[in-house]
Amino acid sequence: MRKSCWLLVFFSFIEFSYAQKHTISGYLKDALSGEVLPGANVYDYKSGKGTSTNNYGFYSLTLPQDSVRLVFSYVGYASVPQNFYLSANTVISHNLQPVTELNEVVVTAEKTQKIHETTQMSTIEIPIAQIKALPALLGEVDVLKVIQLLPGVQSGSEGSAGIYVRGGSPDQNLILLDGTPLYYVNHLGGFFSVFNADAISNVSLMKGGYPARYGGRLSSVIDIRMREGNMKKLHGQGAIGLVATRLSLEGPIIKDRTSFIFSARRTFLDLIMRPVSKMASDNQGSFGYYFYDLNGKINHIISPKDRLYLSFYSGDDRSITRIREKYQTSSNVENESLGRFKLAWGNVLTSLRWNHVFNEKLFGNFTANYTRYRLLIESRQETKTHNADGTTTQSSLFGYNSGIEDYNAKADMEWYPSPGHSVRFGGNAIRHTFRPGITAIRSSDTDAQSSDTTFGASNIGAVETAAYLEDDWEIAKHLKANFGLHFSTFFVNGKQYSSLQPRIAARYLFPKDYSLKASYATMQQYIHLLTNSDAGLPTDLWVPATGLVKPQWSQQWVLGAAKSFADNVYEASVETYYKDMRGLIEYKEGTSFFGNTADWQQSVETGGRGTSYGLELLLQKKTGRLNGWVGYTWSRTYRQFENLNFGREYPFKYDRRHDTGIAATYRINDRISISGDWVYGTGNATTLGVARYPVIADRPANNWPGSREWQYFNQAHVYEGRNGFRMRAYHRLDLGISFTKQKRWGERTWNLGLYNAYNRQNPYFYFLDYDKGRRRLKQFSLFPVIPSFSYNFKF
Repeated sequence: MRKSCWLLVFFSFIEFSYAQKHTISGYLKDALSGEVLPGANVYDYKSGKGTSTNNYGFYSLTLPQDSVRLVFSYVGYASVPQNFYLSANTVISHNLQPVTELNEVVVTAEKTQKIHETTQMSTIEIPIAQIKALPALLGEVDVLKVIQLLPGVQSGSEGSAGIYVRGGSPDQNLILLDGTPLYYVNHLGGFFSVFNADAISNVSLMKGGYPARYGGRLSSVIDIRMREGNMKKLHGQGAIGLVATRLSLEGPIIKDRTSFIFSARRTFLDLIMRPVSKMASDNQGSFGYYFYDLNGKINHIISPKDRLYLSFYSGDDRSITRIREKYQTSSNVENESLGRFKLAWGNVLTSLRWNHVFNEKLFGNFTANYTRYRLLIESRQETKTHNADGTTTQSSLFGYNSGIEDYNAKADMEWYPSPGHSVRFGGNAIRHTFRPGITAIRSSDTDAQSSDTTFGASNIGAVETAAYLEDDWEIAKHLKANFGLHFSTFFVNGKQYSSLQPRIAARYLFPKDYSLKASYATMQQYIHLLTNSDAGLPTDLWVPATGLVKPQWSQQWVLGAAKSFADNVYEASVETYYKDMRGLIEYKEGTSFFGNTADWQQSVETGGRGTSYGLELLLQKKTGRLNGWVGYTWSRTYRQFENLNFGREYPFKYDRRHDTGIAATYRINDRISISGDWVYGTGNATTLGVARYPVIADRPANNWPGSREWQYFNQAHVYEGRNGFRMRAYHRLDLGISFTKQKRWGERTWNLGLYNAYNRQNPYFYFLDYDKGRRRLKQFSLFPVIPSFSYNFKF
């Protein structure tokens, strides 16, 4: 009996030793700059288990006590192998060396996680180097315009940086800069975005299958991360182009411990436009417009377990028009008038983030951020009257102010209990202040008579909270799923809304590197964007859900397949989706908010429904001299409101049956690279009259009472339905070539490009006009072929 007990204890000890597991954790960084590498791979060849780093470069991998054969790898970097016996929890951090070019024959499974292995659907990562290599309008690199080339994303109108994802509107995109939302992301009325490519490290687009950690929008998440700054030495880069000039500086404040990056961009159109407009008006007026962006970040390593980040962004557009006039109303009275019109809009963002490693399996990220968007329209008029009695002055002011302001506190936790299993949980609280629009009118004169009138909607305060739990779990060898719940609340003017949003995404892995994926997600959005324009102008207004205007809600189903080819050099995916949207709003026919004294809630149609479904194909080549992608979308998108289009369903303005985007870059040698992109889309839907008739008014003939004279007064149009006419198809080819040369001080690159290379006259809008006595439909086109150049430098 005693021997049996000893044998039981012995075999229990052996089994315990065999089953004992330990955790390897640490950070992966760029060896030259010291910046962390998100999405890098850690793989153990012996057990076949692996993981990847999170957004902050941290990883955690739990393995049985045994010898391990680890490989640390990242696309564009040399892999680092490490063999040892794992007998205790171990911290291993590595600095990976970047390589000039990856040999397609050598690149194997050591690259980032393959597309067919992940549970995440409808997500595309775009390297910032590829974004910078593609041709750009007027030579200005634009993140959002590259995203428009991807399947499932519509560009809106010609040249616009607007984003319409899977039938959604621009306000339904959650656009994050370092984890902080931005509300208006365009310059120059929508032709350029606010993102300076020199300040960005990586860009991710998520169109569906949203993990539970994201919330507050219906259509997409665009996660843009700023660079952290070089920990090793001082570096700089910049560019001089036709539209803007930019300069970035980065380097260590304390080597290997504290770094900074500061990036600035400004257009100098005002320096050209002001003197030209003065000459054209004989010095009686001037017009100037400019925009700028400032990005900055400080990254400090407090300890091996603690990091602190402080980032900020500030950007503005400003247009100022001045008109001076002199005229006489009589022989001895002279008037001098000075008018000034100002239009300005922009964002301010700041974020303080603390990363803490609680232990080898638990990682925390805590953030406090502030964001503000504001629009200002101001018109001032001053008139001086000179006569024999002296000079009198009259002045007037018309001002309009709107915007939105947020204070946000957020906590995110990541727990890695075992290989193939990670859990995320956390929450946040946002204090919103909505300024739907205040109009002020003031006037005064030298006789001390004055008036001051203010009208419009008052500020609205609201509190939004959210909590989430997300579990990414490899259930079996071939089956992996991501389960999640997102719970949110919204408090506004004594009204409370709440929503429990289930999320699930799963993949089943088949042999030969392909998988079948499916996802379901519900989303709730508590804010709306009121817009009259097609271009997405800054006069669009952000307003909250209220007691009368309900939140927006959506659910989306996605089914797809993914496959990797040639050792993950090529990736292919096909997805089909169906999205149902509720609670949409639109302005009532013939109304707008600007200058409206009524409550904005009385000016909108509520309870709208949207439906979108389609098929998306994407083929990517991610490494080698030639890389890029081919994407195709077939889709249908509809809207329906009780009081619009007679209550019938109608096509959304940006409903397109077919949409194709092709983008490619080819590196000829170390000095010359060429690039190009081609887009095709069936025409946007618009509303045109199908017939017209005269509107007749009557009046007394020759002013004699009791008599009538019939007179044609105006014309009215007959419409068969909303958005029942299709514009011509849109297509465009852009080409670019770059010449790079190493200098003693660094590197310089000349970029030459052609936007709309074959001069396609794409429709911007249609209008009716007379031609040889007949009324005809005519097209207005915006951009012909446009050459561009920019001079880029690094030191």
